[in-house]
Amino acid sequence: MKPTLDLANESFRNLKPCVHGADVLEAADKTGRSREDILDFSSSVNPLGPSEKALQAVTAGFGQIPSYPDSCATALREAIASHYTGVTKDNVIVGNGSTELIYLFAEAFMHKGDVALIPAPSFGEYEGAVRKTGQKVRYVKLGKKFQADPERFARAMTGKTKIVYFCNPNNPTSILTPPEKLAQIIQAALDKDTLVFLDEDFLEFVDEGEKLSMINRIKEFPNLFILRSFTKIFGLTGLRIGYGIASEDVVSLLMNAKLPWNVNCLGQAAAVAALNDQEHLQKTLDLIKVEKTFLLGKLKRLRGLKIYAPDANFIFMDTRKTGFTATQLKQKMLSQSVLIRDCTSFAGLDEYYVRVAVKTRQENERLLAAFKQSLDKQV
Repeated sequence: MKPTLDLANESFRNLKPCVHGADVLEAADKTGRSREDILDFSSSVNPLGPSEKALQAVTAGFGQIPSYPDSCATALREAIASHYTGVTKDNVIVGNGSTELIYLFAEAFMHKGDVALIPAPSFGEYEGAVRKTGQKVRYVKLGKKFQADPERFARAMTGKTKIVYFCNPNNPTSILTPPEKLAQIIQAALDKDTLVFLDEDFLEFVDEGEKLSMINRIKEFPNLFILRSFTKIFGLTGLRIGYGIASEDVVSLLMNAKLPWNVNCLGQAAAVAALNDQEHLQKTLDLIKVEKTFLLGKLKRLRGLKIYAPDANFIFMDTRKTGFTATQLKQKMLSQSVLIRDCTSFAGLDEYYVRVAVKTRQENERLLAAFKQSLDKQV
């Protein structure tokens, strides 16, 4: 018999895992510390955790475990739609985390010979999704100060361009692209029969972020798919729930293509409850606003760090003037049980960028203390 790997799909054989933050278990294993001892600033999720009402919904849903969940997640889709003007459940698809929808979208639309455009730097799973289909990726380098240039994206679109992936605010830079610039990119794509996959997973952390969303323009742009997540602002990270909003035609296609029962019953119940807990959401936003200002002010005083003004709930920094690479600084911080995100794995970045989340005051002060001690020591 041939080697087993020779029987695999060629595009699968060449896949490599995407590097992510939140590698707390790996960090604990390397350092000999327990998971609980490591303070994770590499993952940018709600520092308060999930809503108590969401947790209560999980407990109340235990009795549903013996039965299959609603494969269409109808109640959750209706709850999501009710939060947006002009959106019905037929404009909404729910996924096992937003990552499932990133992969499903590529699988549904990428044909042989197609190309996907991705900003550099940006979230690594976009490339993974395209590579899994066996098709090609072309990176569009972001401009000065990591700003997106609509004309550069328009020039990069050719007859082979099927999808433009775009993250707003961008990960890892935490920089927001204004709606008017986004509209230029989406319109240029529409003129060339190209789809736009717009990831708004972090937009809810932005001041008045919903006013900046493109959700209310899905009828104007039938080529637009907008991604959202319950991982970030709602803190339902381990339950894996994401959703997309698009035209009825796109959603219908994806609903038929998705795996059955892709979102479990507890996740669906928790997400509905989380959506309806406006008090917890506002408490989160108030904390992020105060703590981002506090953390940003303190980080700017530290030796050698170049700080990029953040729009989301995480802060992007250049470390080259500290004398440390991102990998070196990550290790120094980890020796103090603080985990930060080394951004070396992002396409378009060199080895001198890191990212840290905004957390609670006590946690932020511990981060600052670890930075101060790390930066005061020589290599």
